[in-house]
Amino acid sequence: MRKINKAGLDLVRNFEGLRLKAYPDPGTGGDPWTIGYGHTGPDVHPGLVWTQDQSTDALIADLATAEAFVALKAPVCTDNQFAALVSFAFNCGRANLGSSSLLRFHNQKDYAAAKLQFGKWVHAAGRVLPGLVRRRAAEAALYGAP
Repeated sequence: MRKINKAGLDLVRNFEGLRLKAYPDPGTGGDPWTIGYGHTGPDVHPGLVWTQDQSTDALIADLATAEAFVALKAPVCTDNQFAALVSFAFNCGRANLGSSSLLRFHNQKDYAAAKLQFGKWVHAAGRVLPGLVRRRAAEAALYGAP
């Protein structure tokens, strides 16, 4: 199976950060609760504490899900395009990537238009989050890198 490259992994780790105690979503101030490197799910709740090893294991598993989805939905990618799309799917969700103009333009090989779509995904709970603006810019830069 295809894997995210080092540049993509570094991007995800940098923007997610490592938090060993569960914290509320910055957009909603509540659900979904997050832990480790951006792990969410029904197993994450207030007061949960993980080790770094648990966080790394969850990141690998969560990325594998995103990698498999991107490999299926965007089979023709450079390594950097693949990494940027995996980061996007990891952060925004597979369903959002699957229904996005970003993916449609990518699969039409209109890479310039696809790259511009990253910047449209900067909202959480109806407001623009500066961290998402920075992340989408980094993903777009990685996507467009040779």
